[in-house]
Amino acid sequence: MRILFNTYPVAFACPGGGEIQLLKSREALEKTGQQVFLFNIWDPQFDQVDVVHYFSVQGGSINFCGYVKRNGYPLIISPILWPKGDTTNYPMAEIRELHHLADLLFPNSHAEAKLLAQVFDVPLDKFHVTYNGIDDIFMTDDTVPDNLFCDQFSIEPPFLLCVGNIEKRKNQAMLAQALINTKHSLILIGNIRDEEYFKKTLSNSNGKIHYLGYLAHDSILLRSAYKSCALFVLPSLLETPGLAALEAAAMGAKVVLTQEGSTEEYFKNHVTYVDPRSPESILNGIEKEFASRRNGELQRHIRRNFSWHETALQAIEGYNIVLKR
Repeated sequence: MRILFNTYPVAFACPGGGEIQLLKSREALEKTGQQVFLFNIWDPQFDQVDVVHYFSVQGGSINFCGYVKRNGYPLIISPILWPKGDTTNYPMAEIRELHHLADLLFPNSHAEAKLLAQVFDVPLDKFHVTYNGIDDIFMTDDTVPDNLFCDQFSIEPPFLLCVGNIEKRKNQAMLAQALINTKHSLILIGNIRDEEYFKKTLSNSNGKIHYLGYLAHDSILLRSAYKSCALFVLPSLLETPGLAALEAAAMGAKVVLTQEGSTEEYFKNHVTYVDPRSPESILNGIEKEFASRRNGELQRHIRRNFSWHETALQAIEGYNIVLKR
C-alpha cells in the first residue's frame, strides 16, 4: 500500500506530540512493508499513492484536504483534537467541514471519537481509533545508566519532571504555582512555544524550576530523565493522551496526569489524576503519588498495550476500510 502523509505547513517549526505521531506512524508503517510518502509541495505525489492521510485540523487545512477530495483521492484525517471548553481559538466551521469531508477519521481514543462525533455531528462509524504508541527504545530500561541525566546536568535528586512544549495548554505555570510553597524541585524539558508564558511560569517558581531546553525524542538523556525522576507530572488542560507521559511510564516513572482528555482510557487506574485548574488538586496528587511505591504495574501495562507497531496495524485496517469502499 502507498500512503501520502501531510500536515499543516508550520507544524515542524516547533514540533510536539502530533508531529512525533506522524513520523513514528510513518516509520512503523514502513516496517510492515507499506510505502509512505511525505508530501512535497514542489513535486506532489498524488499519482503515486493509494490513500492520503492528513494529520491535524489546524486552520487552513481545508485547502489541501479539499483538493484531495475534489480530485477523487481517498482521504484520512487524524484530528488530534479535544474541542471541549473554550474553543474560541479553533476555526470550528472549518474543522466541522474537515470532519464531514474525510472518508475516515483516526482519533487517538474512543473518548476523542465520541466527543468529536457529538461536537461536529458526525456518525460514530466514521471514526476508526488508532492509539498512540511508544518507541521500542522506551521498552527497556536496562541500557540506560541510572545517573546519566543527573550527572550531565548536575541535578540533585529527588526531582519532579515535566516534559512538553512550554505553552498554556501544558499548564506549567499552574504546576509551578502548586509547588511554590513546597520543597519539591521541578525540571522542565521542551521547546518554548510561548515566550511570555514561559516567563510567567518562571516568575511563579520561587527558584524551584530548572528549565533545561529541548532534548531530542531519541536522546538517551531523555530516557535517563524519565528513569531517574521521582515523579513525572503532566497537569495539562487536556491530553490525547500525552506521548511524554506514555514514555515516562514505560521507563518506570510514577505519573501524575490531568483528568482532562483521553488519559484514563490509556492509563486506567495506574496513575493519579488531577484537576489541571486547581493548584490544590495538583499538589495533592503529587504528594499522594510521591509517597507511593513503584510496583511495576503501570510500566507493564504501557509496554504491553501501546507501541507504534500496533498503531500501524490499526491504521492499515482503517486504510483498507476506505479502499474497499
